[in-house]
Amino acid sequence: MLMSGGMKITKAEFAGSSTRVGGKPARKAPEFAFIGRSNVGKSSLINMLTDNGKLAKTSQTPGKTQLVNHFIINDSWYLVDLPGYGYAKLPDRERAKLRHIIWDYINNSEELVMLMVLLDSRHDLQEVDLRFIRELGEKGIPFGIIFTKADKLGQEALNAQILKDKGRLLEEWEELPPCFVSSSAKKTGKEEILDYIGSILQTL
Repeated sequence: MLMSGGMKITKAEFAGSSTRVGGKPARKAPEFAFIGRSNVGKSSLINMLTDNGKLAKTSQTPGKTQLVNHFIINDSWYLVDLPGYGYAKLPDRERAKLRHIIWDYINNSEELVMLMVLLDSRHDLQEVDLRFIRELGEKGIPFGIIFTKADKLGQEALNAQILKDKGRLLEEWEELPPCFVSSSAKKTGKEEILDYIGSILQTL
């Protein structure tokens, strides 16, 4: 049972960067990884969840995160910041390298508990999102979905867009994974996401 008030992050520290799973921090702990297309608001979300504006480096340059970054949270679990997928602007070789880094981690990290896939709540799902989510399904990787930037649309437009995106997913999936709606600017979704992670940690 969850304690009232759910999980609070009281400590978040950078623990190391790697390009392959063998280079992860030596200390083992459950890992919750975050990934999305470039400019989906991943760094802002991580900083919002941890109450630390400088933890993950935010950048206007797509493709800035080219490493797997581990942050140790409350001395007990890792929040993992993964490079984004689907960079149209990168040369093929760079894109292939990033893909290798991402899938080496997803396929081979024994501590990975769950992957959080970030989707921009303002837009229709792109083929690159669907392809990535499909691949997770084929490999049996547990994942959740976080719709980001919820403050950018009015409530009705937001609800309609998320409903449309969920409908698109349900064309291929029998049921949806856990879904959350977040806004880093307004701290929307923070409690729900952290409480969910907390509830999973209690089952491990």
